[in-house]
Amino acid sequence: MEPPRGVLASIWNFVCFLPYFVGLLLLGNIKGILFCPLICLIITIGNSAISLGLWPIHFFWTYYSVLRAKRIGPVLKLILFICLPAPLILWPVVAIVGSVVGGILYGFLSPIFATFDAVGEGKTNEIFHCFYDGTWSTIQGSFTVVRDFMDVSLHSYLSIMDDLRQQELEDGKYYEIRLLHLPGAVVAGVLGFMIDMPMITLIALYKSPYMLFRGWHRLFQDLIGREGPFLETICVPFAGLAIILWPLAVVGAVMGSVVSSIFLGAYAGVVVYQESSFWFGICYILASLSLYDEYGNDILDMPDWSCFPRPRYRRNIVLSRTSSRASGISRPGSFRNPPSRVGSVKNPIIELKPLELQNPDLCFS
Repeated sequence: MEPPRGVLASIWNFVCFLPYFVGLLLLGNIKGILFCPLICLIITIGNSAISLGLWPIHFFWTYYSVLRAKRIGPVLKLILFICLPAPLILWPVVAIVGSVVGGILYGFLSPIFATFDAVGEGKTNEIFHCFYDGTWSTIQGSFTVVRDFMDVSLHSYLSIMDDLRQQELEDGKYYEIRLLHLPGAVVAGVLGFMIDMPMITLIALYKSPYMLFRGWHRLFQDLIGREGPFLETICVPFAGLAIILWPLAVVGAVMGSVVSSIFLGAYAGVVVYQESSFWFGICYILASLSLYDEYGNDILDMPDWSCFPRPRYRRNIVLSRTSSRASGISRPGSFRNPPSRVGSVKNPIIELKPLELQNPDLCFS
């Protein structure tokens, strides 16, 4: 049986476009390799100079704003004074490392994207733009990144600190910390981290093969049916690259689950502090495993079920085992059982007698 001409035409267009795509990709990579060191140098030097130059101002003004803040209580101010040096000292290190990584990514990827954009619809003199686009524009973009970082580090920071100092008290109440529940919150946070991190890692590793083959099945199904990312011929190489790199996406999802488990488990300390109960923190640790398990089942279209219990960890919130795809708002009983109108029919009808005038001539006299 001869295949339809549309399929042959699509395959021929794909074969003809493949060398064109490879050539653009190689040209973009060459430009990225050439301009990546310069872009990384500009962003790293600019952002590092800004973060180091403004660090004394950040250090002094942060302490001054916290001291003058009216919404912060005295005990909380004392704890902030003790804890603030750590993030303030780490801030320049984080800014420099982030600038290096961001400069490398921006300097390498921006010329590649600009090269492919040069052959888009409505472009003239495509050969010139294939070589020129992504060169000077990337250099200008790197200076824009440094200027934006300067605006955030100076103007936005000072604006946030001014808002912190100028906020007035609401009903005479300010933010304060309860020292009595702080040790229990710390213990619950550490315990949640120690339990949730290995358990969530095991759950993610257990479901990773299903995610791998499920994703491949969907991508190959779209490839055969020319749907999704395979709808346009120009997108076929990128979609094929997605099939090849899908295992890396699965590995990234597992690593993301491991990182998120740290914060998910440490949130048990917040629950203990808010509810003033260590027992609710333990309940949250167990419930968080169930929440993560059912959320993963929803993402992977697996059965909506979890082997982990989900106890209640809030005083005024009742958790139910419902899928995230289901509606979280239930209809009240008045909608399920509409009021009957039989009772109103059974009520006696009041008969109104017409008003009779004894002497109509008196009304017009």
